[in-house]
Amino acid sequence: MAVLVETRELLQTVIASLVAGIGITAVFSVAIWGAARFVDLSRGERPIAAGVAAALGVAALVATLAAVAFGIVVMTSK
Repeated sequence: MAVLVETRELLQTVIASLVAGIGITAVFSVAIWGAARFVDLSRGERPIAAGVAAALGVAALVATLAAVAFGIVVMTSK
């Protein structure tokens, strides 16, 4: 008897896509927040806090790009 839908694999794919979609969106929003805080704190003459916000934004942007690259590698290896 033929199997039309592999339910387990389909469920794993749905869960992975939800986690990745929500996770990458959240990490990228931290990058945007860090950039906005950097600008605000720079104008307020708070260079240390601005540097911390910029570092957080850059780290979040790097994490987003790494997640996208990982996703591409996973998709092309199957």
